[in-house]
Amino acid sequence: VGVGGSTKPQAAGEGRLVFGWGVPVYRGAMSEAKDKAKILVQLDTDDRPSVFDQVVAVDAGVDHLLSHGGVTPDNVEAMVHGAIFTRGPKHLHNTALFIGGGDVSAGEAVLERVTKTFFGPMRVSVMLDANGANTTAVAAVLCAIEHVQPAGATALVLGGTGPVGQRAALLLAKQGATVRLASRSLERASAAADRVNDAVSASRVEPVAPGDDDALRKALEGVELVISAGAAGVTLLSADVRRDASSLQLAIDLNAVPPVGIEGVEPMDKAEQLDGVTAYGALGVGGRKMKIHKAALSALFDRNDLVLDAQSIYDLAVERGL
Repeated sequence: VGVGGSTKPQAAGEGRLVFGWGVPVYRGAMSEAKDKAKILVQLDTDDRPSVFDQVVAVDAGVDHLLSHGGVTPDNVEAMVHGAIFTRGPKHLHNTALFIGGGDVSAGEAVLERVTKTFFGPMRVSVMLDANGANTTAVAAVLCAIEHVQPAGATALVLGGTGPVGQRAALLLAKQGATVRLASRSLERASAAADRVNDAVSASRVEPVAPGDDDALRKALEGVELVISAGAAGVTLLSADVRRDASSLQLAIDLNAVPPVGIEGVEPMDKAEQLDGVTAYGALGVGGRKMKIHKAALSALFDRNDLVLDAQSIYDLAVERGL
């Protein structure tokens, strides 16, 4: 029923005129349609919707993309109503929402308001990938487990308080790894580690704040896997310190902007050998990230009740062998 519409029962096949926001919609004709175009509504918290996310949506096979910028928890409700009240429940799987933008916390707040706006069968599938954090973290962890069994392993996540770092730490912890979550600030590292430990039962996430090379060497003791998820253009692990890490088996750098996050790792590296360590660069991980992103977008149209965040995107990628 559209907003302001009558709830009076109708005879089978009978059309009904309902009004939503002053726009008359002939509901009977809509419900009789057999095929519906796939519509993705892009809800971007930035003023200008991401061109990257728009291109990926088109390449993923979306029929129509409706992009909105400047989306906030306060203004998103009307957009959600527009998505759920314009098609009958049996056709709502052909409409989906994508939440993006550069601020992951803002995206999470929008997602919370979106899901609270749904009720009963009146809902559509929604995916959160603000700043690409969820799909990037999933891709990095999936690359990692091809070389290091996470259960029982020790991992170091550099730039661990950022959106990708926190999600990588979360996913690794859920796989049974002991994770050292690193930041320049021990206070920030402790807060992020607490959030992951609270979310994962029996989690072993330890905060570290290596302020110099000696402290970083200590943080790398016994570590089999390191993921660098820090800010672009900042080297977090030098070649000398990396070579001194005798237990290290795998290094994944998610920064493609020079200088890279792990010195010696090239952006295009994909399971390349570097001083006896398997190395992945940002673009080496990026191909998998793009496959996961497109598969997740496609999955939104399989049903009308998916909520895709980091864990559910990870589960989907594993299920589909991505």
